[in-house]
Order: sequence, then structure tokens, then C-alpha cells
Amino acid sequence: MALKSYNPTSPGRRGLILVDRSDLYKGGPVKALTEGKRKTGGRNNKGHVTSRGIAGGHKQRYRIVDFKRRKLDVAGTVERIEYDPNRTAFIALIKYEDGELAYILAPQRLAVGDTVIAGEKTDVKPGNAMKLAQMPVGTIIHNVEMKPGKGGQIARSAGTYAQVVGRDRGMVMVRLNSGEQRYIPGACMGTVGAVSNPDNSNQNFAKAGRKRWMGKRPLTRGVAKNPVDHPHGGGEGRTSGGRHPVTPWGKPTKGMRTRKNKSTDKMIIRSRHAKKKR
Repeated sequence: MALKSYNPTSPGRRGLILVDRSDLYKGGPVKALTEGKRKTGGRNNKGHVTSRGIAGGHKQRYRIVDFKRRKLDVAGTVERIEYDPNRTAFIALIKYEDGELAYILAPQRLAVGDTVIAGEKTDVKPGNAMKLAQMPVGTIIHNVEMKPGKGGQIARSAGTYAQVVGRDRGMVMVRLNSGEQRYIPGACMGTVGAVSNPDNSNQNFAKAGRKRWMGKRPLTRGVAKNPVDHPHGGGEGRTSGGRHPVTPWGKPTKGMRTRKNKSTDKMIIRSRHAKKKR
């Protein structure tokens, strides 16, 4: 998918650059594969705001996407590629030989009419899913499981991918987009190819209202507040905060390590924070 720009017929169109979605299916989703989605406004079950910057946004229906790919050895045909308002990637509607319909994440270079299949070992072509232990070293993959049968968790956003870089005693070494290298059990499933819509990050929305349609609210900078409202607040004239960046509640932000899952530290071969050799 290419990017398209607009003539500056209004201030909101000046500088607007969006992904060209003219090749996608124009109709609505399969109703049986959708369910209602309720807005939270960033509030929990007590009505307290737990996630700031969330409110409003266009009404959406959630598309039920098959992240597990456990319908093994049954070929499916791509009926259409669709837009999904709940994610940055596009989704593909698959019709299996037995007539069942399902949505999967659409990889790059997957077209209408292509055949995809999931199995213990399949051909290495975009959209096919198989166990990581059966994939050749160097394969580009997405929608990767971390536990067998749990469903894909790694590399699901637009344009992302991981790469199989080796094998070791039933485990597969995978390099992630962040630079992290980690072990994943060979029995986990992964899908061949990189996720669709790689130009998603190159869009320019040109006006604040377009982000409001997406459910994003403005966030005020801490240095623009009073001391009672934020640790960076106050001061005579414009200040830069006077301390390392913190949240409104005083916890360090912008790079502070928050990982606490020591039980899986042994699965990480190379941290994403490791300094790159020059």
C-alpha cells in the first residue's frame, strides 16, 4: 500500500498524508466474526481514570481474529483484505475448504485468491503458519506464540516482523524488531512473512481532530502545570523541569527499566537495551 497526499483545500488537509486503502474491500465485516466493543474512556470499574489521554473516538466493532492458527492441514483461500479499526495492520478473510470463515492478520504480499494453510510443517510462503522448529533459519515471521497454544503475541503490529536465527535443544532463537534475541519453544506457532501496512508509521494526520476520532485526548506537559499538579510544575518563567523526567506521581519515566519477570530472564539471549557495537 502506498501513501497518498491531499491538495491543501482546507487547513486540515494541508500536509495530510494517509495510507492509500483503495485496494481494500469496501463493504462491512462478516457479522458472525464481530462483537461489540465498549469504550472505557480510560476508566476502571470504579470510574477512576487509570489511563490518561483516552476518550471519545468513533464507534467500533471488534473483529475476532484467529491468532492461534490451530485449524491444521486445511487449506483456505483469501476472500478479501479488509481494514480493521482496532489495529494498525490489515486483516484477511479466509474461507477454508470446509466452508468455515476466519480472519487472520494479513501479511505483506498476500493477495485475494491466494491459498494459505497452517500445519506442523508447510511451505515457506506469506500467510502460512507452522511450528517454529520446522522453519528454516533466516525465515521472516510474525504473529509468534510465546507459549504453545496461547496464540500469537509477538510481531502483530503494522510492518513488524521477527526472524528465526537459530535452534538449540528444542528451542528456537528469534530476533525481534527491538533488537532483542530470545529463546521460544519450538512447538510454538508462527506465521511466515511481515505484517501488512508498513507505511502506517509514515502517515501525517495534519490536525488534532483526526487523533480525537481515534479516541486520543490531549495531554498537558508537566512543565506547563503548577507544582501542586506535577513535579515539573512551577518556576518563574519557562523552565525545563529541573530534574529527570517523571510521571505526575513522581516515578521516573523515559527509559526507566520496569521489567520484573525474572522467571523468563533465562529466555532472553540479548537484551533490547544492549549497546550496539560501532
